[in-house]
Amino acid sequence: MSSSTSGEPPGLRTGTLSTADISFFVVSAAAPLTVMAGVAPIALVLGGIGAPAGYLLAGITLTIFAVGFTTMSRHVRSGGAFYAYIAQGLGTPLGIAAALVAMVGYNGMEIGVYGLLGSATADTAGALWGVDLPWLPIALGGLLLIWYGGHRSIDFGAKVLGVLLVAETGILVLLAGGVLLKGGADGLSLASFAPGNVLVPGTAAVLAFAFSAFTGFESTVIYRREARDPARTIPRATYIAVGFLGLFYAFVVWTVIQAFGDDKVVAAAAGDTGGLFFAAITTYVGSWAADLMHVFIVTSIIASLLAFHNAINRYALALAEEGVLPAALGRIHPRHRSPYVAGIAQTVLGAAVVLGFAAAGADPYTQLLLWVNTPGMLGLMALMLLAALAVVRYFRRVPHQEGALRTLVAPVTAAALLAVAIWLVASKVALFTGASPTVNAVLVAVVPAVLVLGILLAYRLRRTRPEVYARFAEEPPTGQPAEPHPDPHAEPHPDPVAEQPTEGADASCPQPPTSSSSTPASVPPNRAATPLSPSATD
Repeated sequence: MSSSTSGEPPGLRTGTLSTADISFFVVSAAAPLTVMAGVAPIALVLGGIGAPAGYLLAGITLTIFAVGFTTMSRHVRSGGAFYAYIAQGLGTPLGIAAALVAMVGYNGMEIGVYGLLGSATADTAGALWGVDLPWLPIALGGLLLIWYGGHRSIDFGAKVLGVLLVAETGILVLLAGGVLLKGGADGLSLASFAPGNVLVPGTAAVLAFAFSAFTGFESTVIYRREARDPARTIPRATYIAVGFLGLFYAFVVWTVIQAFGDDKVVAAAAGDTGGLFFAAITTYVGSWAADLMHVFIVTSIIASLLAFHNAINRYALALAEEGVLPAALGRIHPRHRSPYVAGIAQTVLGAAVVLGFAAAGADPYTQLLLWVNTPGMLGLMALMLLAALAVVRYFRRVPHQEGALRTLVAPVTAAALLAVAIWLVASKVALFTGASPTVNAVLVAVVPAVLVLGILLAYRLRRTRPEVYARFAEEPPTGQPAEPHPDPHAEPHPDPVAEQPTEGADASCPQPPTSSSSTPASVPPNRAATPLSPSATD
């Protein structure tokens, strides 16, 4: 309901978000401009002119994942998204562990980016106006700005993200248009997609960067309770987001290659990694466009922060309603219908982390951003892998009329490809962080450690609060939207880990009512090649 009756607590603003609104949220979380200007040049240095194909391959993999993911969204209507899918498919212990990984992952993806906001804004002020700004006040101001955006209604956030997303994608389209109109440096070439340029040793590193560039697209299902006709809106937004990102990334990287020429772009990227896109747009459009790109990178970061902040708040809300997190986090603002207490808690946590790194004298880019963002990225990729496996197990347990392509072939294929993607990112983590082997080992170990801790907490919850454990991620009554307070007398969903149901056992199946996303890579050996460094021609 969009409004509560007298005496009832307010709920989220249901039936508010269209397909376009949800697409704005998830594409904004990916921060396309920041990914392109800050990360794509590194992919070119490592993988050569075949880098655009890496983004296409990552997009195809995640589209395959989306097949099973969106099919399950028609059957599992809980507001818990990833953790609800994993609980329904793989059992409550893994579901609770997934919830913990989700909170760590999404918070890692957001909080680290405040370091990028501080350093990027300072770089932009220096490049455009010659002003030397400290990063910490900028990051703290960003925390307040993002808190306010999350405090307001969800449709307000969608409008803000829509404007910011149009700005950041528009400047990239302007760059691409300028290159195409002038025919590039040596004429237009499709050599980037030739097998000999794609199947090279550096492709593994390109794929690691490419997969990280999509992080956040899966958050469509988090907005289920606020979506119009979620049975159609959620799948459409998911496919639009992953399809747009895959094609757009590949197209933009290809046009930048044309801007310098197939035989010169790698040397140009290596010589001025952070300034590659600024040099290209200055040459093909004008210095005024390079100035706009500086500004829009900052707004791109703000859009990503707001998108992740909203996602985190809704996960916290769902877990508060489950009884796993304190009930106060489940309070909804009576006017804006936002999970405002969860937003306050997330902002306080972000401020504590930012201030802690600042007190330790850490660099906002190479340490706050990269050290916090990298485990977050790995956590969300691990959740996608578990969700793909959960789809297979879920549809083997419950009666349904879905085809084998959606419930078996696609999710099994996606699980295998995602496992390879996680291995690629973990094995190439030094490219993302530029840190010592010890630091990298700790960063990679965070996700499995949290997963194990979550399983242990799940079994403790089963002993100490069995009623909460039994109702965890259960479905709302058939035909009803997910509500904040589940029916305490409802039959809990089967737990395949704890109860070991036999294959083919009957189970109820509800009728369907229905970064920046990537960690900007470190650029050894010097700090000058950060995403916001102006080029010599700017």
